[in-house]
Amino acid sequence: MSTGRSATPMGPAELVQAAAMARRFYLEGKSKIQIAEEFGVSRFKVARVLETALERDLVRIEIRVPAELDAERSDALRARYGLRHAVVVESPADAADDAPDPENLGEVAADLLGELVHEGDVLGLAWGRSTIHMAAALHRLPPCTVVQLTGVYDAGTAERGSVEAVRRAAQVSGGEAHPIYAPMLLPDPATAAALRGQTGIARAFDYFDKVTVAAVSIGSWAPGISTVYDMLTEEERAHYASLGAAAEMSAHLFDAEGRRIGRDLGERCITVEADRLRRIPEVVAIAGGRRKAAAIGAVLRSGLVTSLVTDTTAADYLLNETGPGPRPALDRADPDGS
Repeated sequence: MSTGRSATPMGPAELVQAAAMARRFYLEGKSKIQIAEEFGVSRFKVARVLETALERDLVRIEIRVPAELDAERSDALRARYGLRHAVVVESPADAADDAPDPENLGEVAADLLGELVHEGDVLGLAWGRSTIHMAAALHRLPPCTVVQLTGVYDAGTAERGSVEAVRRAAQVSGGEAHPIYAPMLLPDPATAAALRGQTGIARAFDYFDKVTVAAVSIGSWAPGISTVYDMLTEEERAHYASLGAAAEMSAHLFDAEGRRIGRDLGERCITVEADRLRRIPEVVAIAGGRRKAAAIGAVLRSGLVTSLVTDTTAADYLLNETGPGPRPALDRADPDGS
């Protein structure tokens, strides 16, 4: 419609007609052709009237998401890192730089799993405070099998840790649960290999190749922010730090560019192998906060993650970081490659 027509005041009949057509189109879902037939005008006339209704504020279109979700950052993060899904939630106003992951990340991740998991899927859950919060917040899941992807951080916390998370998810879905009753890190490769051969643990490992959706946490290479870091000796921590350890996920270590390092550590761990993790169609990482932001970027570059639930603090860092350029996560690159 021309500028002159837009500037011309609408009379009462035009206003009433425009309001009626807008109601049919926006609220009742009728097509422009259907509206044209009802009012005895051309569909081009209907299009002009609807355009005028928008210009004159007879119709206001708002895109609304819950206040805690940041749609703009979510879309920017998805595009920058080549993710399938990115969901960014508002960081707590009083969150300090050393604050743990906001608990609402788990709640949002629980809702996301409700969308991603379908009947007959196999859901894998790795150890992590965020995944434990997510499991506690689950209220809907279609019938699926739930398998634990890592051992537990501390056998004494199993009942409120990853074992309980697997049980909770299976209870919500009505499916089978396959927990792993073993520590995540063992003293040596021989002990880890012996445990992997035990019936219950071997049964869980048999499901790893069948996992269709996985939920994982991310840690920075620092005390209190990495499960593996906290379980190692000072000498071992220094060794992996010298290799460039910047992030940890499911007991796998990565440098700042997303390359997996310290593969010898994996031989001592009860966890899903990196190559198996890379073959899982949907891997959702849950992590946020300033202290984990760089680690999240490293893991996204590893090619092991397809989707991310994070907060605005971490998102701002990831969208403005000046380190190694992001590599599309959906490339599912080999993290052991150069």
